[in-house]
Amino acid sequence: MVAAPAAATLVERLRGLHLRMVDAVLAGDGLDRVAELAAEAVGGSVAIVVPRLGSAVVAPHGSPAAERLGELRRYVADCVQDRPAHTPRGVAIEIPIASGDETVGAVLLLEGGTAPTVEAAEYLHLAAVASLTEVAVEEARDEVEQNLRGSFLEDLRAGSDLTPEELVRRGARLGCDLSRGAIALCAELHSDRPRHVVATIAEDLPGALAQHMEGGPGGGTQPGRVYALLPAVPVDDAAEATLAAAARLATRLQRHGTVGLSSFYADPAELGRAVQEAELVLDVLTVSGEPISEDINQGTYRLLFRVLASHPEEVRSFYEDTVAPVVRYDDQYRTDLVGTLEAYLAANCHMSATAAAIHAHRHTVAYRLERVRDLTGLDPMQSEDRERLGLGLKAYRIIAPRLPR
Repeated sequence: MVAAPAAATLVERLRGLHLRMVDAVLAGDGLDRVAELAAEAVGGSVAIVVPRLGSAVVAPHGSPAAERLGELRRYVADCVQDRPAHTPRGVAIEIPIASGDETVGAVLLLEGGTAPTVEAAEYLHLAAVASLTEVAVEEARDEVEQNLRGSFLEDLRAGSDLTPEELVRRGARLGCDLSRGAIALCAELHSDRPRHVVATIAEDLPGALAQHMEGGPGGGTQPGRVYALLPAVPVDDAAEATLAAAARLATRLQRHGTVGLSSFYADPAELGRAVQEAELVLDVLTVSGEPISEDINQGTYRLLFRVLASHPEEVRSFYEDTVAPVVRYDDQYRTDLVGTLEAYLAANCHMSATAAAIHAHRHTVAYRLERVRDLTGLDPMQSEDRERLGLGLKAYRIIAPRLPR
């Protein structure tokens, strides 16, 4: 007759502890508070490790067990990934945090001066359930934030009529300060680690707003693209500093895909153009198959990209007035007048160097340059015409991905 009240008392304690843990999670106190409640209940040190959330906490605070968090983090990560793992010394009880058949973390009771009580495992099970609730809350919060980021970036891509105030306000809600301008980034992924790419952007440039768009711009099953806004670095020369930081980030991301960067846009009202410019740069790099190039991200090319993003008809008109007839002639007759002209300009108009570069005779080079003159009305031998032809070739390079085939 004595056992029944004792059992009832345990059930009440468990129910009360469960409610306190869940309340802590819903109140936003997180796994720290759950671990504290579990440690109080068992009278020992409790660690909660959830690799999916990047969380590893131990209670009570100041416990010597805190020095072992790195070891415990690695152990639980191995368990979650089904890798061989030896239980670290000093772990008295281990309770998995599981959702269905998937293990996402663990609650660990660490050995102390006294042996764990019979009820300790029950308390730790409650901590595991509360931790799973924390995972669900965080994932729901992350999904909502992803949807907000995706909606915002999609509005910019679509050229929605957003006021500068609205752009800044929406960015601020997502932790991105756009009031001093930003650079847009667009990356075509060839790896299956879009979350890692997004995390890398956030790590390199705190306050950046990044989102993975599945399936690429045309849908489908491709890895897709990552879009990002990289806000101005808070220094006096914000444009130069932000461009430098963006270039370093783009270089780091090369192993995951091809990266296009826009110019720095100081006016938030122009961020839609920034996104379009980044897409244009990416299209050129993707079609050319070249890695990130200083040439295409600076000088004349950068100016042309900006003009194309805001006034595409002007760039296309200049292309038509310069090298378009040469491009069409090459397409029709399978010649390479464009390649010869590019080589000639790259060789500083030196005939012998051009011939060597394209493996042709000097007379062949001269003949092809004459054909360029006949088709365009611009003479490659004349400096003013050469400048127009050179600019026309650059215009062709950046609009080539969008020309009809």
